[in-house]
Amino acid sequence: MNSHQTDSKNIAQGSFSEVLIDDDFYVLKIQNEGPEVQKVTRDIDSSFIQFHFCLKGNGKFIFNDGHYALEVSEENSLLLYNTQLDLPLNLELNPMSWMVSVIMTIRRFHSLFSKEADYIPFLSDDNKEKKYYSQEGVTPAIAIILSQIINYNLHPSIKALYVKAKVYELISLYFNKSEDADLEQCPFLVDEDNIKRIKQAKEIMISRMAEPPTLTQLSEEIGLSLKKLKEGFKQVYGEPVFSFLFDYKMDFARKMLESGEYNVNEVGHRIGYSTSSHFIASFKKKFGTTPKKYLMSLNN
Repeated sequence: MNSHQTDSKNIAQGSFSEVLIDDDFYVLKIQNEGPEVQKVTRDIDSSFIQFHFCLKGNGKFIFNDGHYALEVSEENSLLLYNTQLDLPLNLELNPMSWMVSVIMTIRRFHSLFSKEADYIPFLSDDNKEKKYYSQEGVTPAIAIILSQIINYNLHPSIKALYVKAKVYELISLYFNKSEDADLEQCPFLVDEDNIKRIKQAKEIMISRMAEPPTLTQLSEEIGLSLKKLKEGFKQVYGEPVFSFLFDYKMDFARKMLESGEYNVNEVGHRIGYSTSSHFIASFKKKFGTTPKKYLMSLNN
């Protein structure tokens, strides 16, 4: 099996197959058919939620340079999510063991559950200040889907589509709680009023992106403490407020340039840069090229 590297930030090691579904969503199929323990590592940052399913055998996930480990045995799963800390994959997979891992950004995860993507509540007040690990058994229905993901034999052109459909089926069954489930124990519930305020914060930053308020001003305007604003925004949108705003502004600028109706100075001024040189530097940081070169590439 081949290891597949999606970009320079996500360095993968070990023998496994990776199916890249989208930029924010991929699946790892890790199979150790040999007699030795197989070590698999991969960079995964804190904007991702991780689902690991052990279909056969067992493996150990190692954290904090070996100071902490979680074992996942056959027909069991592990959910990992931590907004404050990167959780790179560091797996020791025992001989004759199979693992399927689904890695997606929290933004993509939210979009699976709501037409109004990004606004689904995620962590309860009790859980949102600590790392969240959940170990659950694999139901027979989920085991079938995992086996299909491992064993499919399809034309390469439809591989990603097939795996994407299977993963959506997998996630829906994973969160299919019985009607009498104790919702107070469910980590995927949070105060709806806080979510509305976080959503309002995002809309304020976008509407005033040329002259955005400070975080303190923003927290006062939406009626949420600075601490809850910072933590809640990252939980809902997967990144801090100003990182989100930077990405939004750069995408906004790119679309303005693509329209052909504005020059570089006008675009920079529109999104809040007083000098074109500062805008050009920021654009290059985001896209790896200058606005002028980007426009030339479009024309070519």
